[in-house]
Amino acid sequence: MAIKADALKKLIEENLIGASIKIEDTMGDGDHYKATIVYAGFAGKSRVEQHKMVYGALGEIMGGALHALSLETRAE
Repeated sequence: MAIKADALKKLIEENLIGASIKIEDTMGDGDHYKATIVYAGFAGKSRVEQHKMVYGALGEIMGGALHALSLETRAE
C-alpha cells in the first residue's frame, strides 16, 4: 500500500520539529519519493547521520508503504 506525500511530510515534521520539508512523488505512484529537508538539527552531522535521522523518523514504513526515498538534506 502506497503512502501519500502529505502523510510522509507529516511523519517527518513530527520527528524533525522545525524542519523545512519538500516532498516530490518522482514516479507518480505514491511509492517513490524525493525529500528535500533543511533542518537545524543536522548541523555538525555527516550526510549519513542526517539520513539516519530521517529514516529513524520514518520507522517501519520504509520498505513497506514506502518503497524508495531519495534524500537531499542540509542544515539551516
